Amino acid sequence: MTAPLNLPAVRKRGAAGASARTGGSGRKKLFSKITWNAIGVVVFVLAVFPVFWMASTAFKPNDEIFSSTPKPLPADPTLEHFDVIVNGSVAEVSFWKYFGNSALLALGTVLVSGLLALLAATAVARFRFRFRTTFLVMLLIVQMVPLEALVIPLFLDLKQLNMLNSMWGLLVVYIGFAVPFAIWMLRGFVAAVPRELEEAAAIDGAGPVRTFFRVMLPLVAPGLVATSIFSFITAWNEFIFAFTFLDDQDKYTLPIMLQFFFGRSGNSWGPIMAASTLLTIPVIIFFLIVQRRMVTGLTAGAVKG
Repeated sequence: MTAPLNLPAVRKRGAAGASARTGGSGRKKLFSKITWNAIGVVVFVLAVFPVFWMASTAFKPNDEIFSSTPKPLPADPTLEHFDVIVNGSVAEVSFWKYFGNSALLALGTVLVSGLLALLAATAVARFRFRFRTTFLVMLLIVQMVPLEALVIPLFLDLKQLNMLNSMWGLLVVYIGFAVPFAIWMLRGFVAAVPRELEEAAAIDGAGPVRTFFRVMLPLVAPGLVATSIFSFITAWNEFIFAFTFLDDQDKYTLPIMLQFFFGRSGNSWGPIMAASTLLTIPVIIFFLIVQRRMVTGLTAGAVKG
């Protein structure tokens, strides 16, 4: 004869087993979360520490910079290195001249590459034509070519075009390197815009140009912001092309200015760190202005393409 089933005891044992499984799963999730947070903190410290040391060294007097027992913070902060950079002259050229050249190239690269990339991305995303896939593949291949391998070919091309030692020639080079990446990024944003919006604008009497600027442009603005910061950093920090293609010191950019503080007899680390800190500030400001739209743009551009 079968013994009667004790339902309360069965329920109790089942609840205990489920609680144990839930507790074990919860501990695993907590451990995983703590581990990833710890890894994130380590990566953050490793990434930020060089920037912190650069800014700290910029405020240290020379005796602290060359001390055998360096300290993370300056004991006697000074602005003498910044005074050398801002109020002095490097190779008989003012700091603000270098700054203006870098700003002109960076902003020009952002504006022109953004416009060209948006037009090309619209064509790639909205129209079907021959070699469309080949064009997209070539955009990726261009990004794989080392920039150093193109210095001599570009030098010869600019020489034939009489654009050596010209800000315009350097700007064309920067735009050429920024456009492929911008096209690839913006293509996803344009493809995510519903065609019905363009059709509705056409029904209301808007032509292609008006539809592009009144409908398409506002919707892909986050994508333009996301690509602009990459174009800005590329042009702002570039050194090899500017140093190779420019001869007049009046046309030099900020990265070239830094190399004047490196010499055979020694390096002026105080001014180097001060100039590097000043060189970093515009990039940080630009990023802080567009960071919210940039995050939105990066996630939106990855949805459809």
